[in-house]
Amino acid sequence: MQQILVTGASRGLGLSMVEHLLAQGNIVFGCARGQSAFSHKNYHHFEADVSNEEDVSNLFIQIRKSFKYIDVLINNAGVARMNAFALTPFKNMRETIDVNYAGTFMCCQKAISLLRKSANPRIINMSTVAVPMNLEGEAAYAASKSAVESLTRVLAKELSSFNITCNAIGPSPIATDLIRGVGEEKIARLVKQQAIQKMAQPEDVLNLIDFFIKPQSKMITGQIIYLGGIS
Repeated sequence: MQQILVTGASRGLGLSMVEHLLAQGNIVFGCARGQSAFSHKNYHHFEADVSNEEDVSNLFIQIRKSFKYIDVLINNAGVARMNAFALTPFKNMRETIDVNYAGTFMCCQKAISLLRKSANPRIINMSTVAVPMNLEGEAAYAASKSAVESLTRVLAKELSSFNITCNAIGPSPIATDLIRGVGEEKIARLVKQQAIQKMAQPEDVLNLIDFFIKPQSKMITGQIIYLGGIS
């Protein structure tokens, strides 16, 4: 049994992670900006905006007081504002950077002291195939996730002395709320550029999470794994 924190846990891929990890017998902490309708005896939900430093600090204080440590941090919280670069409002760009990159940065930083108490500490960040594919209309989103990838590689080095591994997963399109506003034609064109020309499923991400959190994966760190055959 592991104690695992999933950010952005109230719906979509984050909720799939929560359900999957609970089914394996883990204790799962989830956070989101609002409440969660999900309930389970081993699930503990916290309201927190990962782009708000005070919220993030309070989140980890509460976990430390009640549960002492975490084994795994999964930085899943994210937003996607997809517009042509010339039409992207500055506030949308700022929110994307604040949630996707700054939120991941702060959660990683606050988690270190709790992860150090674990025998097999892991950080898993979420990227996207929009980074290597340089997708049009996703300048802010791709830039925020590119920053997450750089952070992942740096933390892999800086945290290795604590035996904390840090890796990232870059999903190809999955039918979640995150891509609800993207047209079907654009999704189809994107999928055609992949070696595996089909939509990904939540279980494709969950399989990678299972791999990264295994004790046997202790030598795997600083890696960005993309789905769909993208490199």
